[in-house]
Amino acid sequence: MLKDNLRPGTNREACQDSSRLQRCIKNRSKAFPGCFAGNAFFVTTMPRIPLAYKIRALAGGSLRRRMRCARSAFLAAAKADCRGSQHAVLRDLLRLNAQSAFSKDYRLSSAMTVEEFRSRVPVAGYELIRPYVNRVAAGEHSALLGSSNRLLMFAVTSGTTAESKLIPVTSRFLDDYRRGWQMWGIGTYSEHALLQKLNIVQISSSHRKFAAADGTPCGNISGLVAAMQNPIVRTLYTIPAIVAEISDPESKRYTILRLALADPYLGMQITANPGTLLQLAEYASTRATDLIRDIRDGGVRECELPDAIRRSLRRALKANPQRAAFLQDVLDQNGYLRPRVCWPMLEVLGVWCGGSAAAYIPRLKELFDNIAIRDHGLHASEGRMTLPLEDNSAAGVLEIQTHFFEFIPVRESESANPVVLEAHELQEGHEYFILLTTSSGLHRYNIQDVVRCVGFYGTTPLLEFRHKGAHISSITGEKIAESQVVESVQAACQSLGHSLRLFTLTPTWGEPPGYRLFVDWSARPAETDIPRLLLDIAHSVDTELCERNMEYDEKRGTGRLSQISAVAMDSGTWQRFTSARQSRSGGSAEQYKHPCLVPDPRFEKLFLRACGVDKP
Repeated sequence: MLKDNLRPGTNREACQDSSRLQRCIKNRSKAFPGCFAGNAFFVTTMPRIPLAYKIRALAGGSLRRRMRCARSAFLAAAKADCRGSQHAVLRDLLRLNAQSAFSKDYRLSSAMTVEEFRSRVPVAGYELIRPYVNRVAAGEHSALLGSSNRLLMFAVTSGTTAESKLIPVTSRFLDDYRRGWQMWGIGTYSEHALLQKLNIVQISSSHRKFAAADGTPCGNISGLVAAMQNPIVRTLYTIPAIVAEISDPESKRYTILRLALADPYLGMQITANPGTLLQLAEYASTRATDLIRDIRDGGVRECELPDAIRRSLRRALKANPQRAAFLQDVLDQNGYLRPRVCWPMLEVLGVWCGGSAAAYIPRLKELFDNIAIRDHGLHASEGRMTLPLEDNSAAGVLEIQTHFFEFIPVRESESANPVVLEAHELQEGHEYFILLTTSSGLHRYNIQDVVRCVGFYGTTPLLEFRHKGAHISSITGEKIAESQVVESVQAACQSLGHSLRLFTLTPTWGEPPGYRLFVDWSARPAETDIPRLLLDIAHSVDTELCERNMEYDEKRGTGRLSQISAVAMDSGTWQRFTSARQSRSGGSAEQYKHPCLVPDPRFEKLFLRACGVDKP
């Protein structure tokens, strides 16, 4: 049954590929003994990479060389002269949009110094540019943009901390954005050479969800990038760009899995939120029989798709009985569609690793048998900010050749006249709010992201995302950060041997007040065990949080805060809560970031009401 799908290579190059793959599987088998038990054929016989993929890899050599040169030039500048590079970027950005109404209103000039720029433009959030963005959306593009800086779309923010906003995406911004991703890609390919001959599953969302008054499309920048890809580059991607246009979340999820499972030559999966990959893996198991049947027979019969999209996908959805038989064997041997067995050549997962996303990483590593994880870098609708340099790390070097960056120390955030630093002035171990001045017309924009400086690459800081500024809770002055919650729950789960799918910590009023942890177990324990497990995890998280937050420890010690309590909620309740938040946010399902800390004391009541539950 498996011979047609898994054949050993016969020529020299195929043997080299097979040898690399065997080493990859054997190394993972050593790291996780028993993870390939019952699937020994993956160690001795590997899928033969098609000749067309090898030719494609050779044809892409010149593009990879150009990307390596661009990355080397960026890293050389980062190592040698962060300050000079940033000042040059500021001058260029001010020149680019010099004729805009905003620049004229604030008397901006490319000849001004950093100090003069700061004296003219205040540190601000979206409200500073909202009137100008509204004018741009109405067709007056010169309100915010220079004549050579063509508007392509508006990115719709996910609304994590506020209502959705429109962020202009211009031709210059897109060039910078794509260059950042190319540098990310070439760094990943350099460390995982086999990826050059394999395919990519990248999950993106539509850039055309609706239109502004002047007809400009509004949506997700990932969809625009996919739609504008070079046709040759596009062949690397298993999921056609048109899949981003599927509006129904379940139909989109099913179609992505139908296409991905049919491809045995996946080397990398990319999506911002690691929770999306966990959700897809869980969904694949619940719909395994339907997915295998569709792969065997061709097409997609198990979900509704618009006729135009179905016609466009006809070739990609052709029948593949051999692949379906292989997947059925995987299901029979493992009891579910085990990702690392379905795709034995899978090398890398590209997801966020910092902030609340870190809560998903242990489960992701477990599910994918300790596969390499490459952080996306800190990026948002407003721009790319960091470039990670290695696997399994949330830290990245600040992308100093794209935007002009400033930083406010967290301890200064409530000051009426806070200290504002340039990138080269940061100190290792300190945390900062990051400010952006970009080609799309943002000026000294406080994105409300808190980053930590973890070191320097030459003269340029290495940063890791910690949390959104709004994700800090303080009942009695303890100022708990979301990152502290994530780290505390991870440590508690590790020490207790628990595994959680989701969790959220929220304040509760009482005498004294305290915090409550809502949890969803990865594997639901027996009902008789739940009360004891909840007490264990609440006590352990409380202890871990005391170690990470001195103020919390002091408040607990003096009795001003009670010990954390824990409540178990079933997966269906969490799904209703997540769906309600996604529908309000205005962003895509892939953008959604589950809140591991919600500072609102009303959260418990609002959560239960949204889920249709009267009491925990």
